[in-house]
Amino acid sequence: MNWYVVYTKPKWEKKVAEQLNKIGIECYCPLITQVRQWSDRKKKVEVPLFNSYVFVQLEETDRNLVFQSAGAVRYLFWLGKPAIVKNEEISIIKSWLETPDIYDMSIDSIKVGDKITLESGPFSTQEATVQEINKTHYVLVLESLGCVLKMKIK
Repeated sequence: MNWYVVYTKPKWEKKVAEQLNKIGIECYCPLITQVRQWSDRKKKVEVPLFNSYVFVQLEETDRNLVFQSAGAVRYLFWLGKPAIVKNEEISIIKSWLETPDIYDMSIDSIKVGDKITLESGPFSTQEATVQEINKTHYVLVLESLGCVLKMKIK
């Protein structure tokens, strides 16, 4: 079975994942914990790692079942076909989210536009292009995964 990417209505990621689980479809909505501040308090909230995306694992013939969820809009397509995510990429995301404080990365003599191969962490062996270097963070484009990775500098 392949992993597909379902595009959801804005802010519906967790609801769609819950609805799909109820009807027996294996899905994954990666969540991260962030501290949000309101005028009177701070609170830790879980927000989706990828806005408006939920990963589903099912057979090609069962792809229309996801539309039983009111928040599912469409599949993400790549080159005219539904985008397929590799099992190892889902595993990398899961392992990275389970141990977020273990990995420290640093930038030494790297310029914007350089192509690098990540040597450690959940995305080790992935090739990336440096898009931005800042005092607080850096941005890497992981073309093989089709995503942009923003890393805070500790």
